[in-house]
Amino acid sequence: VEAGKEVDQLIHLACISNDPSFELNPILGKSINYDAFFNVIEAVKKNKIKRLIYASSASSYGIKNCEVTENVEQTPVTDYAKYKAECEKVLRDSDLNYVVVRPATVCGYAPRLRLDLVVNILTINALVNKKIKIIGESLLRPNINIKDMVGVYELLLKAPDSLASRGVFNAGFENLSVGKIARLVKDVLSDENIELENINTDDTRSYHLNSDKIRNILGFKPE
Repeated sequence: VEAGKEVDQLIHLACISNDPSFELNPILGKSINYDAFFNVIEAVKKNKIKRLIYASSASSYGIKNCEVTENVEQTPVTDYAKYKAECEKVLRDSDLNYVVVRPATVCGYAPRLRLDLVVNILTINALVNKKIKIIGESLLRPNINIKDMVGVYELLLKAPDSLASRGVFNAGFENLSVGKIARLVKDVLSDENIELENINTDDTRSYHLNSDKIRNILGFKPE
């Protein structure tokens, strides 16, 4: 509650932010990603914060064989994704002024670079190991660059209530297969010594994220 004093808008990003990390300690993961969310709600209410922007995840859609718009049912297959969806439900049942964003997988350079995300991990393996392990070649992975993701949050802070209030927006750019991303990494690095190795996986998550809504309503265009 103290951290919310004299705050006009709040962007809620804090969580255990991927499936493997969550699975290391599911009880701790739930306590941070879901139980602590009610503290955020309390801070918003007590400090009369005008808008809460909640970072959900496109992974909350689960496994889909169709192009995924915001109207597609969320059927999460992991606890990380499940509690993202559960927090969205908490917001829908509240009387708060909120915006939910469901980002694609973020990629690109940042000062605290994450190397567990598909584009980044393929790139670091190419640079360091000279081998890219393609886990699930045909699986689609929607991505968005970190600079574009920052642009999304800037846009959501500025958007009028008439367009954004209690809205849900996908935020992504390209929907490439893991195999296509791997070949692009090799092409960009221009190193013929980089090997590509296909590996089977039990991870069947694959989805084509549609981000037309945020473009049509708020004018977002990834750069």
